[in-house]
Amino acid sequence: MSDQSAAADVDVDLRQLFASLARNWLRILVITLLVTGLAFAFAWLATPHYKATTQLKIQLSESAYTRPAGTNEDDKPVLDAEGVATEVQVISSSDILKQVAADLKLGDKPEFNYALGMSPVTRLLVIAGLKSDPEEIPLEERVLTKMRDKLNVYGVEKTRVIAVEFSSEDPQLAADIPNAIAKAYLAYQADAKTKSNAAATAFLGPEIDDLQKQVRDAEAKVAAFRSAQSDLLMGGNNSVLATQQLSELSTELSRVRASRASAEATAERVRQALQNGGSLDAVPEVLSSDLIQRLRERQIELRTNIADLSTTLLDNHPRLRAMRSQLADLDGQIRNEAQKIMRGLLTQAQTAQARENQLISDVNKLKAASSRAGEEQVQLDALQREANVRRQQLESYMASFREVSSRKNYLPVDASVFSEARVPSEPYFPKLVPIVGAALVGSLLLMSVITLLQELFSGRAMRPAPGARFERIEQVAMSAMSAPDVDPEPAPEVVEVDDQPTTMESELVPEPEPAPAVQEDAAIAGSEPQAEPEPVRSSLGEIDVEKAAEKLIASGAARAIFVSPEGDEAAASAVLVAREVSDAGLRVLLLDLTASGAASRPMLDSGLFPGITNLLASEAQFSDVIHADLYSDCHVVPVGTADPVRAMRAADRLPIIMQSLTTAYDLVIVECGPADAQGISRLVGDSTEVFMSMLQADDEVAQAAVELIESGYPDLTLVTPIGHETPGNPVPGRRSAA
Repeated sequence: MSDQSAAADVDVDLRQLFASLARNWLRILVITLLVTGLAFAFAWLATPHYKATTQLKIQLSESAYTRPAGTNEDDKPVLDAEGVATEVQVISSSDILKQVAADLKLGDKPEFNYALGMSPVTRLLVIAGLKSDPEEIPLEERVLTKMRDKLNVYGVEKTRVIAVEFSSEDPQLAADIPNAIAKAYLAYQADAKTKSNAAATAFLGPEIDDLQKQVRDAEAKVAAFRSAQSDLLMGGNNSVLATQQLSELSTELSRVRASRASAEATAERVRQALQNGGSLDAVPEVLSSDLIQRLRERQIELRTNIADLSTTLLDNHPRLRAMRSQLADLDGQIRNEAQKIMRGLLTQAQTAQARENQLISDVNKLKAASSRAGEEQVQLDALQREANVRRQQLESYMASFREVSSRKNYLPVDASVFSEARVPSEPYFPKLVPIVGAALVGSLLLMSVITLLQELFSGRAMRPAPGARFERIEQVAMSAMSAPDVDPEPAPEVVEVDDQPTTMESELVPEPEPAPAVQEDAAIAGSEPQAEPEPVRSSLGEIDVEKAAEKLIASGAARAIFVSPEGDEAAASAVLVAREVSDAGLRVLLLDLTASGAASRPMLDSGLFPGITNLLASEAQFSDVIHADLYSDCHVVPVGTADPVRAMRAADRLPIIMQSLTTAYDLVIVECGPADAQGISRLVGDSTEVFMSMLQADDEVAQAAVELIESGYPDLTLVTPIGHETPGNPVPGRRSAA
């Protein structure tokens, strides 16, 4: 059967499991009381230890008078978890512990200097060289080692509080030492700040003097460069005069260019109007002339008069002709005046051109001067920046120096003690009731668990599950361990049949054939030993040991059941096949279920080993009944030394045992002796091969093979050990199984 089905067929008998507690109550009680007594003696005789704790609050305690200028209460740094952890390491540092040990003279106390309290036994061990001499270790190191063993400095979770915890045999020391450590830590912080303040003062004083000199030199360089070495005259808007003049000339040049362009454009329009005979009224400069405006008014007046007289006078009237002559003169005067305006505009454009040329020349000169001034301004700016940097650094150093000077007489530390250690009145160790109670409950539970595990691993608490496929195994009477004396019996007739294949699927039809007579036992008194004839090789289609081993390896079988109708002599096949498969590298176990131990005795050279009967009778466990073969890597479970009748009463556990062995080994070979089909049906599972071991092909073997085939084992395979010799080959002599 598969592992899953086997696991479903096995169940734990809880009643049997917990009944083991009642059966072993005396052992559990004795061991529990013994452990409890030892715990009570330890708690009663142990040296009491006292523990005290000092708590420090880590925070910055700056006041309004010592806080740096420009900062407020919200600007102070806050210690995080890493900062608190750093302070924990500082508190437990060797320097602070050495100072406390020196102040309290801990080196004179045996509790901290174990070289003072050595017992005579310890001194003898030191003299004999079996233990190192504590006096070889420096006193300071010995005291520090003891202090670290008793000291516990830790940060309280989610707070900025550090607890300094110390344990000692002396309650006064248990309180004094953590208080002294806290005091030394605060003194260490104050001393560190004092040293830092002194170092800052010693550094800032010379630096300030040096910076003052540098600032004076830098500002002197700026003034000298501005006045003596360059002509950098500053104008409005804090700019160089040349640059400012260049800007003004550029503006004037643009204005002159615009005026010249406007005059030239106006003169061009007037010229075009005069040349083309166009109207001069479209030119604003012409219309803006006062003379032209008066001439236009006179012209308009004459035209009005001409129009009035034309209604009453003829065209050749002298008066009309005089008016028309005056009108023509006016037109000529207007054109002459327009030409004057044009010439004035051209003169204005020429003047603007001359002014433009002059301005361009001045601008070019100012450009060169401005370029030189720019370069000099860059140098001046560099000197000015250097002077400013020096002055800013000087001001910063002077502010820091004033702050350091103000903190000379008062240096706030970053920690304070808010809970001093008190002298404890009760020891924290040992606690008599908790220790004894824990020993009682722990030993009781441990012994109960050990008892239950022993019962479970022994298999006594296992039973077939409801609905399992295992059939009830009837009680089988097992014969005595020693082989009974048998009378010589006539030699069986050897039958000969047609050659059959290795796996028998048809009935065997034996045919009688003469066989040699069996010799009488040589141990009979007065008889002469006679040579035994060579065994006759049968021809029932059997295979040899090597072929049987190859078949098991190739098929991947998990179990191999060997039936030996001829008794102990034929049991050699199971032994030889097991050794062959084991030599091939598989993990193999041989289970001997014969009455005389014919299969296991040659492998162990003794029949006194515990075996399957001891396991069924609950007298041994698996580890006690599995033994190693003397001649191979195969393992053996012999018959055992328990009462067979008592073992058969627990035969229901045999399928469970088989499943456990199948899980642990690659192949389990079972030698059943002259068993029938009903007997081996309880041992057969998934991946099982059934073999019949034979020495001679007689009627007994043929009949047994036919019965197994008809009982549901058509793949029965015959195997013979004849012709295979190995060390320790089992040859019991006579068959001892009925």
